[in-house]
Amino acid sequence: MGAKTVHPQILKPFIEENEKMAEKEIRQIAIYGKGGIGKSTTTQNLTAGLTELGKKVFVVGCDPKADSTRLLLGGLHQKTTLDTLREKGENVDLNDIMKIGFNGTKCVESGGPEPGVGCAGRGIITAVGLLEQLGAFSDDLDYVFYDVLGDVVCGGFAMPIREGKAKEIYIVASGEMMSLYAANNISKGIQKYAQKGGVRLGGIICNSRRVDREEDLLRAFAKELNTQLIYFVPRDNIVQHAEIRRKTVIEYNPASSQANEYRGLAKAIDENTMFTIPTPMTQERLEEILVEYGLMDDLKDDYRI
Repeated sequence: MGAKTVHPQILKPFIEENEKMAEKEIRQIAIYGKGGIGKSTTTQNLTAGLTELGKKVFVVGCDPKADSTRLLLGGLHQKTTLDTLREKGENVDLNDIMKIGFNGTKCVESGGPEPGVGCAGRGIITAVGLLEQLGAFSDDLDYVFYDVLGDVVCGGFAMPIREGKAKEIYIVASGEMMSLYAANNISKGIQKYAQKGGVRLGGIICNSRRVDREEDLLRAFAKELNTQLIYFVPRDNIVQHAEIRRKTVIEYNPASSQANEYRGLAKAIDENTMFTIPTPMTQERLEEILVEYGLMDDLKDDYRI
């Protein structure tokens, strides 16, 4: 008997599904911003919103404080990758360093060296390299987020963009002067690596501090940087209430207006198609914008940063 012929219509759904899987590309995103601006809180609430959209998300904490995933894990203390390496040597399994958090979010903390010893940036490089070896970046993922410590202070902290791991960068900022200085400096690093590779700036996320004319200032700042204010997250004490209970706002009070703001941020990121090479400002131009929006009204003409 000859081989049976399978009708093309029967195979069509399987072919289409395979084509979709082949076309799918994991969106790898790094979140930067001034220390204390609320990067980790914003990232965790953002990723909670993405999981509600049905997205599979992996959060890699790139901060020696190892606090990038605690809200997703309900406050569970997660042993860092570098601590695990120090204890176990090379015999490390993925389950030793990865925990599953809110709505199935995969969570890893890179950690850092012992206090006063070594380079935390190099620790990030080691941790991400190990995750790759262990197959942590699985094909079923939609997003990988790198929550990066503070400013681009060294090559190690710039690793997610320098090594081409992250293709999208978002900067968390506010209307405060030093936050904008840091964001402008970060843009200089992004510009440098964008010229060598495919990394692009996706926009500015404003984590509001209720500064006068804050949204207008951030829109003007973003325009000058050749990017967009992708979302304005209003300030609300419910964020602190949720943090005390070691939860994201979406988990703590899903019906709250602030939870809807984070859902709005998640939707804006998910639908974003504007990716640019930033055009950082000179210090003089940045100060002109700050003067225009009233942030430096009380400073003397000879003030210098």
